[in-house]
Amino acid sequence: MIDENLLIQLGKIVKFTKGEILFEKGATPKYFYQVRTGVIKMNNFNDDGKEFVQGLFTEGDSFGEPPLFINENYPSNAEAITPAEVYLLTKEKFLTLMMANPDMQLHITTVLAKRLYFKSIMASEISSQEPEHRVLKLMDYFKYKVHKLPLATKYKVDITRQQIADFTGLRVETVIRAIKSLEKKGELTIDSRKVYR
Repeated sequence: MIDENLLIQLGKIVKFTKGEILFEKGATPKYFYQVRTGVIKMNNFNDDGKEFVQGLFTEGDSFGEPPLFINENYPSNAEAITPAEVYLLTKEKFLTLMMANPDMQLHITTVLAKRLYFKSIMASEISSQEPEHRVLKLMDYFKYKVHKLPLATKYKVDITRQQIADFTGLRVETVIRAIKSLEKKGELTIDSRKVYR
């Protein structure tokens, strides 16, 4: 996370409405993005129109950095899934800031490494595991890695069944069946339609 005062000084804040596209797959990267408020998803679609969510980004998260570093077009779309405010810093100012701040370079490298780690875990889970296992693995990732909750803590799953499906490559109906089965096995609890792990 880049300090907000620095982002305000060097960049700007842009408001996005729910469903608004920040950038599309194939577009040339022009900005560094960091979420001030709201939720942004990065996604793409297969040839059958099935959505695959690459990531969800909330307050303090940055996204879309790799193409800025390697001069490639965006490999996915970015969309506001709630009303959002996002800091935008031009590519030139972002790269200058990185060159002048080794600590910031390390931070951005760490953020990118964590995302790569998540994608590696999910790629192996999606390719070879049963739906129940995929769902649990994703929930555990959000519990331990994103929210940093201890093992014994009850975690209210804050991603929707649709988002679970999009992350795991499953159909929503399959996710619902998997969650009900996991509840029967005692792996999850459901209270007032909310899932807890």
